[in-house]
Amino acid sequence: QVQLVESGGGLVQPGGSLRLSCAASGNIFSIDTMTWYRQAPGKERELVATITSRGRTNYVDSVKGRFTISRDNAKNTVYLQMDSLKPEDTVVYYCRMLITSPWNRELWGQGTLVTVSL
Repeated sequence: QVQLVESGGGLVQPGGSLRLSCAASGNIFSIDTMTWYRQAPGKERELVATITSRGRTNYVDSVKGRFTISRDNAKNTVYLQMDSLKPEDTVVYYCRMLITSPWNRELWGQGTLVTVSL
């Protein structure tokens, strides 16, 4: 069964760092864009960062200079390094992948909670 498994969320103090991981399991041969989203209760899901198959990245303004998205194609994994975390970064983070082989399919992770607090 193909699925995305997220890890790395948790509690951190303001100014601290966390690294989120999202790994695709199953027989997947190629993945196009990998993206991290986040969603606060009662709000729409927000795109945080995206990385294309060629490594081109894009970030929402609120995380530029603090978050870094990267990918390991050999492991079908995407990462989100989050530094200088702020209390307003406290939300659930979701990964999304656009699978292109062996079929075209969009997959979402189960979500991981990041809490930034003293």
